[in-house]
Amino acid sequence: MARVILGFIFIMHGWQKLHTNGIDATQAGFMKMDVPFPEFSAYYATYVELVGGILLILGILMPLVSILLIADMIGAIIYVHADKGFWNFDGGYEFPLALIAALVAVGLVDTGRTGVDGFVTSRRRRRSEV
Repeated sequence: MARVILGFIFIMHGWQKLHTNGIDATQAGFMKMDVPFPEFSAYYATYVELVGGILLILGILMPLVSILLIADMIGAIIYVHADKGFWNFDGGYEFPLALIAALVAVGLVDTGRTGVDGFVTSRRRRRSEV
């Protein structure tokens, strides 16, 4: 369930960057915030959040997806939230830090029967036992 909720959050943020704001506005916003390589960063943040969110929900490549999204959140903390303090209501880094904690948790556990990674792993185990 945590994977699905986390995936939904990231899909919504990626969708916002791609369709609500648009990639050009996202890039312009990143330029204003002095995010390095704003064009690359805008595409990275947009697609790692959108596609990464989908992969989280499906339970595919969990460790890799978690690492890529953690990198995205570290960038958000450093370039957007750190100077605003801790508290989220002031635009601080509380929320992206909580997302990092959740990503560490879901990235380290087996998805079980509800995720593609767990399904593939269980099939491999059954084949090797035969």
